[in-house]
Amino acid sequence: MAKALDGKTIILRVELDTKQAAFGQAAGAIEQAGGDLVAIDVIETGRDRTVRDLTVKVNDTVTLPAIKEALGAMPGIRLVNVSDRTFLLHLGGKISVQPKTPIQNRDDLSRVYTPEVARVCQAIHEDPAKAFTLTVKRNTVAVVSDGSAVLGLGNIGPYAAMPVMEGKAMLFKQFADVDAFPLCLDTQDTESIIAAVKAVAPGFGGINLEDIAAPRCFEIEQRLRQELDIPVFHDDQHGTAVVLYAGLLNALKLTGRKLQDARIVVCGIGAAGTACTKMLLAGGARDIVGVDKEGILTTEKKYAHPMWNWYAEHTNPRKISGGLADAVKEADVFIGVSAGGLLKREHILSMAEEPIVFAMANPEPEIRPEDAEDLVAVFATGRSDYPNQINNVLCFPGIFRGALDCRASEINEPMKLAAAEAIAAVIDPEELNRFYIIPSVFNSRVVSEVRRRVIQAALASGAARRTPRE
Repeated sequence: MAKALDGKTIILRVELDTKQAAFGQAAGAIEQAGGDLVAIDVIETGRDRTVRDLTVKVNDTVTLPAIKEALGAMPGIRLVNVSDRTFLLHLGGKISVQPKTPIQNRDDLSRVYTPEVARVCQAIHEDPAKAFTLTVKRNTVAVVSDGSAVLGLGNIGPYAAMPVMEGKAMLFKQFADVDAFPLCLDTQDTESIIAAVKAVAPGFGGINLEDIAAPRCFEIEQRLRQELDIPVFHDDQHGTAVVLYAGLLNALKLTGRKLQDARIVVCGIGAAGTACTKMLLAGGARDIVGVDKEGILTTEKKYAHPMWNWYAEHTNPRKISGGLADAVKEADVFIGVSAGGLLKREHILSMAEEPIVFAMANPEPEIRPEDAEDLVAVFATGRSDYPNQINNVLCFPGIFRGALDCRASEINEPMKLAAAEAIAAVIDPEELNRFYIIPSVFNSRVVSEVRRRVIQAALASGAARRTPRE
C-alpha cells in the first residue's frame, strides 16, 4: 500500500460479488482515484459475496467523488456506505445515562424504586425544595433549542440541531461535571417554547437556551427568567458576551486603555451583539456605536426591530450616523458578530492608534488575521485555528457549576461580570501578550475560578439560596 497522505480518513463499506469482481480490483480503483487504502476489515463473507470496510485516506475534496465513480463503474462491486471518523463518533448519539448505584438485588430495587421510593416522593411533596437534594435536579441542566439558528447553518430544525445540543451536554459534563440533556423542540412558536420549557423545568436545576433565532430568543429568555425560579441562560447571547468581555479586559490592559474611555464599535446587532453591548455597559463602557444592515443605529430613526430601538436609546452618545466606515473612524475597539469580509484594511487604518479588533463571525471572520495583524495591537476571532479564540466553552460550564452549587435563582449581571473577570484573571500578568489574552478551554483553572467568583457574586447579589462548601 502507498504511504498514508495527510487528510481526511473515510470508511467505505464495499460489497463484492466474488463471481464478477476480485477485491484487488476495488483496491486498485481506489488508489488510482487518489485514495490511500490504510486498513481492511472483513464484515461478512460467504460463497459468492463479501462485505468489507475499507479505511481510506483522502487528501482533497475531489478524491472521494472520483473513488465513488470508479467503484460504481465496476461490475460486481457495490458501494454500500461512506462514513468518516466524525460520523462514526456520532453513531447512536454521543451521550448516555448511567445509574450512580447498581441494582444488584431485591433490596436495592426496593430502595431505588418501589416501595421505598414512596417515602422520598412524600418528603418532596411536603417540601418541594427537597427536589434539589433528593433528585437529579441539583446537578442537571436542560439544553433547549428549536433549531432556528444553529452554528453557521441557520434554521435547520430540531432534528438536525440534536448533534450540536448533544455536544453541548458533553462539554457540560467533561468540563464542570454538570449533567446536561438536549431538548430539541419541534416548534418555533414563542409561546409554545416558553410553555414547553416551563413544563419540563421541575426536573432541571437550570435552563441553557441554545441556537434560538433573534428576536424570538429575547422574549423567550426574558419570560422564562420571570416565570421560573431556576437560572435561565441564553448562551449565544450571554456566553459570547462573558468571554468577549474577558478578552477585552485583557486587551485594554495591554494597550493601556480604560473601558470607560474607549470608543467601541459593535457590528451585528443580533442576539450576541446586543448581549455584548449590555455587558460592556454594565462594566462601565460609555461610548458604544452599533452598526447593522441599516447602518449606525441612532435615535433619529425608528426601527421595526424593537431591540434596535432599545439599542439606539442606550448607545451612540455622540449621535453619529452613516455606515460602518463612519462608525470605525477613531474607534479604539471593533467587535464583530456579523458576517465574513465586512471589515476592510482601510477601515482599520482609520481607527485610533493600536486598535483592538475582535472579528468573531463564524466560520469566516469580518476580516482574517493575516489580512490585518500588522495594523492592530490585539486580534481575536471565534475560530480555534487562530490565537485568542472567543469561545463560549470558557463560560457556560463554570457559570452553571457555580449557579447550581449555590442554588441560584438566576444568573444575573453581577454573576456574568464575575465570570468574565475570572476568565481574564486566569492569565497571569507576566503571561499576557497580544497573542494570549484569553485562556485555553482546556486550562484547568478556568472552571474552578469562574465557579468561585460566580458563587461570591450570587451570594452578594442575593441570587444564591445556599452557601456551598468549598
